[in-house]
Amino acid sequence: MKMLMQECLQRPIISVIIPARNEAGNLPFVLPKIPSIASEVILVNGHSTDDTVAVARQLIPTIRIVEQAGKGKGDAIRAGLAASTGDIIIMLDADGSADPNEIPRFVEALMAGNDFAKGSRFTKGGGSHDITLLRRIGNYGLSMLVNLLFRTRFSDLCYGYNAFWKHCFDYVEIDCDGFEVETLISLDIHKAHLKIVEVPSFEYQRIHGASKLHTFKDGWRVLKTILRERGRKVSPPLHLPQFTTVVSVQEQPSTSEEIAL
Repeated sequence: MKMLMQECLQRPIISVIIPARNEAGNLPFVLPKIPSIASEVILVNGHSTDDTVAVARQLIPTIRIVEQAGKGKGDAIRAGLAASTGDIIIMLDADGSADPNEIPRFVEALMAGNDFAKGSRFTKGGGSHDITLLRRIGNYGLSMLVNLLFRTRFSDLCYGYNAFWKHCFDYVEIDCDGFEVETLISLDIHKAHLKIVEVPSFEYQRIHGASKLHTFKDGWRVLKTILRERGRKVSPPLHLPQFTTVVSVQEQPSTSEEIAL
């Protein structure tokens, strides 16, 4: 039994969840790059009117298609989680902005003993070709507000490239439908006193189509989520959560090094 448990820890089942709506033009730049360590790939189809599903099945014949009943990214993540069977959950965007080649970096961070590996464009080794000045300012302001109210040290609150052990969602209730879902998950995991690590990630520009993110509308939804979570009756943290930054593989001679912030 002990050997079996050790083997499960060494070889976790990894589920990649990809919300997608009309992303047929982008999937060829995303799906083939998903590394073989992923045990299952789940595409949550958000009422696409193009060939998103057909292209996905052509690229990965074993892909699991989940038809989204509602609307919005939060609803899509909720549907993907319900369908997933993995020990580790990776959230990946379908527009080509997130590099699937970074998945092993996130998995490594979780295997090192962390519960939640939060992608960050603003730690050493991260960056972005896509974020506008307005969105950067908004993200910074919201991150600082959360850090003040919740005694956290997030550097990139609103980035959607994240990975978790599935047990984290025993403490997370996804009751929102939009892009504010990343903020909700981060706050609930923090309030559950789970171990959080920031992982450097590079964001690229969307390849085809227009972004579905609306700066002011979605920023307002994130702000309301922050204030709502602050108002919920929860026990204060017993101590500050331990935040670390995982240095990218290119910056190390061998294995990942963790540096306390």
